Amino acid sequence: MQTKFFVPMMLLATLTLPMAAQAQGTVRGAQEGAAQGGRDAGPVGAVVGGTLGAVAGTVGGILGVEERPRFREYVIRERQPSYRYSDDFRVGAVLPEAGVTYYEVPAEYHVTGYRYTYVNDRPVLVDPRTRRIVEIIE
Repeated sequence: MQTKFFVPMMLLATLTLPMAAQAQGTVRGAQEGAAQGGRDAGPVGAVVGGTLGAVAGTVGGILGVEERPRFREYVIRERQPSYRYSDDFRVGAVLPEAGVTYYEVPAEYHVTGYRYTYVNDRPVLVDPRTRRIVEIIE
């Protein structure tokens, strides 16, 4: 009985996780979901928990739901200057090469590979290689 459930769940997890694993929230969500599922229901619970955790982590964004308010407070306390962006301000927008200053995200937020800046008085996470906005912190 467990094999009938376990094999399809492993297949589902194998197919869905790599597609969603680009955001760090996805990976952290999958890890936490798998750990909790493993504690609650053994190997099958770990597979199901990992898959559901990945989905929840993706929805939460790169920072994750719990860390977003703390990070927003941190950024506001830092009082960095805001860049005026006149184009369509949205996730995926590419910031110009000149005029924008990017700042390191502190290690306590578990975000690697991204920087933050202020655009139109709103904190955003940016991929520094492409200058693309990856998350607007509300």
